[in-house]
Amino acid sequence: MGVVTQEPQDDQSRPISRWAPPSDVPPAGQPSPDDLVDDERDTAEVPLPGMPAPAAASVPAADTAPLPPMVPPPPGGSLPGFDAPPAPPPSPRTDSSPRRRVPGPIWALAAAVAFLLGVLGGYAGGVLEDQDDMSSLAGGGLDPGSIETDAPLEGDDASIVKVAATLLPSTVQIFAEYQGVEDAATGSGFVFDRNGHVVTNNHVVADAAKAKGSIEVVDHKGRRYKADVVGRSAVYDLAVLDVPEVKELEPASLGSTSRLRIGEGVVAIGSPLGLSSTVTSGIVSALQRPVSTGQTEDDTSYINAVQTDAAINPGNSGGPLVNLVGQVIGVNSAIATAGGGEGGESGSIGVGFAIPIDQVKVTAAQILKTGKATYPIVGASVDVQAADHNGALISVVEAGSPAAAGGLKDGDRVTKVGDVTVTDGIGMIVAIRAHQPGETIEFTVMRNGARHELKIKLEAQTENLA
Repeated sequence: MGVVTQEPQDDQSRPISRWAPPSDVPPAGQPSPDDLVDDERDTAEVPLPGMPAPAAASVPAADTAPLPPMVPPPPGGSLPGFDAPPAPPPSPRTDSSPRRRVPGPIWALAAAVAFLLGVLGGYAGGVLEDQDDMSSLAGGGLDPGSIETDAPLEGDDASIVKVAATLLPSTVQIFAEYQGVEDAATGSGFVFDRNGHVVTNNHVVADAAKAKGSIEVVDHKGRRYKADVVGRSAVYDLAVLDVPEVKELEPASLGSTSRLRIGEGVVAIGSPLGLSSTVTSGIVSALQRPVSTGQTEDDTSYINAVQTDAAINPGNSGGPLVNLVGQVIGVNSAIATAGGGEGGESGSIGVGFAIPIDQVKVTAAQILKTGKATYPIVGASVDVQAADHNGALISVVEAGSPAAAGGLKDGDRVTKVGDVTVTDGIGMIVAIRAHQPGETIEFTVMRNGARHELKIKLEAQTENLA
């Protein structure tokens, strides 16, 4: 549509993912992922697909390989790739002058006296140390703070157990029709409110929604319910389902992304590989990580993501990422992958991405009110292919747009949006979409070597998805 926060018009500015997502189900006539040989691929950020339902309740074994044995160094040599260690220093020179021989009985007496003195000295030293406590250690140059004491807090294993017990009843598995086949795609979701609404990813239910296909959710007790799509957003990769019969389920408690800290413990809950009610844990690895997913203009999403190392796999899509006090702080949506067979599923390498819950709240509220989601635009195209990372290069500013009114020009390079540093076009789109229509944001721009600060008021754009 030719705007920064929409899909640009030409191929050079087309905001598609740098990597193709793994397929949900093999196309007709194509071999299944299990029949394909893994090829090395570049590290990829991909949306978690709707996982094909496992046949006969069996899960195929993951491709594994033993670690190669360590090669011992050759005699007198070193391991390949490592320099040989320096030669040992020469032994101390032995004095060859004659020594007086000490009679045996004298040696025995001396050894006994030394043993007795050692025992008495050790006992006295222990008593003095107990009396002086930490002061004697500090006086000897040792920092008392380095002495290990009782931990003031318990380990977080108990917290994870409590989080799982609290959130599992609010988490559901989703089965959706895919390419005309019922239950061919699976994902996860969580109960959003007491009115029977469930939040999940758009890419879990998009194919079923377009084809008016069947969608069902399964609660933690295995009960299945019919679901309808209230509305969905490809921009934010979110969808809200209406499941009237889940009103009896407890809604998940919602937290705030603004309070998250890097290193904070988190728990991911969902149905990876079709395995319902699976819990994994990790930490918040990074915040405000710009991530783009999707293969086409129709399904491209831009996420100001929460990055985590909690294991997230195909089938986790739409499930909650939860802090250790039991609040949902994100919706699991994408993973990075370092390999996998062509057309096959990709698995966790410890780099997963979740949509921040603050954005989920806003988008879900819009969908519940109008059935549609809105997002901010400025009315300019940006180059998402530039690789110099010196800012977002503006290719076209539309006449009469908010960008034009704010003074943005073709060829400008945007380096900041508000207080967020921008290194490329995707980063700029993500930074804009972290705000809401109607807000006025300061853009820092480099133009002909000079820096300019521009005020641009964000305009609303409504998604019209079937």
